[in-house]
Parts: sequence; structure tokens; C-alpha cells
Amino acid sequence: MTSPVTTATTRSEPPFAADETAMLTAWLDFHRATLAVKCEGLTADQLRLRSVPPSSLSLLGLVRHMAEVERFWFRAILLGEETGPGGLYWSEQHPDGDFDLVDTADAEADFAAWQAQITAARTACEGLPLETVGKRDRRGEQVTLRWILVHMIEEYARHNGHADLLRELVDGATGE
Repeated sequence: MTSPVTTATTRSEPPFAADETAMLTAWLDFHRATLAVKCEGLTADQLRLRSVPPSSLSLLGLVRHMAEVERFWFRAILLGEETGPGGLYWSEQHPDGDFDLVDTADAEADFAAWQAQITAARTACEGLPLETVGKRDRRGEQVTLRWILVHMIEEYARHNGHADLLRELVDGATGE
């Protein structure tokens, strides 16, 4: 049996009263930590376990996908960084590579990449007003930092529901 890939995660409850920026970032951090908690203590093979055919969904795929999403919204859209063709895990040849190409993926490296994208996202937002408009449009529409934060909360919340089911499939663990 291989050793677990992830370590213990500290997850803080969002405040009941705070300004809008603090509230949104606290909820986003809560959901980021929730995904990490769902993956805690699992081996790389357990993280790669797929749900049910034909789905390619796995916990490792979710981590890789969220690394892509963090990179896209905060670096490419908000900051306007040129991130190059393709992504961290996908390409024209493999548009769903974040989910599909996990069988031989390095889980520790993928978790490190996800955490690096979270750090870059936090840095990108630092000191910006919520009304800050991204330097790139999304589908021809301007988006604000507020919209990006709300969208990211929604993205994590949806995928954390998937993570609940995947973790239960792996070892029966349930919970928040």
C-alpha cells in the first residue's frame, strides 16, 4: 500500500459578519479547503478511482480541474496573463485531460500545482476592489472580480458535491 498523498487540512468557517470582500474570500477559501479535506489521507491510486462509467470523474481529476479553473479566472481573465495554448492538463488533443489523463498522473505534483494556482489567485486579488474589471473578456462580456469570486465559490461548491460522492465510493467516508 502506498502512503497518502495529502496531509491534514485546516478549514475555517466563514465569518457570520464581515465586509463583502472578506466574506467572499472566506467562502472561497472554505470551499478550497473542503476539496482538500475530501482528498485527505488517500493514496494516489485512491485519488484516481473513477466514479461510474462513462464518467471519467475522480478526486484527482477534480483537483486538476480546479487548478485549471483557478489559473484561467484569476491569471488569464482577471490579470490578462498570456497562459499559452492549452492548459496545465488539457490540450487540443485532450480537451478533458484534467479528468481523462489521471491514470499515470503524479498526484503529489498535481496537488502542488493546485496549491500554487491558489496562491497565485490570492496574489492576483490582493488589494483589488470587487468592481475591478478583468483585463480579458469572457465570451465577449466583461467580468468583475466580484463575479469571478462568486463564480469560483459556485464552481467549488458544485464539485465538492461530486467529491462527497467520490470519497464515499473510495472508503465510505462521509461528512462536511
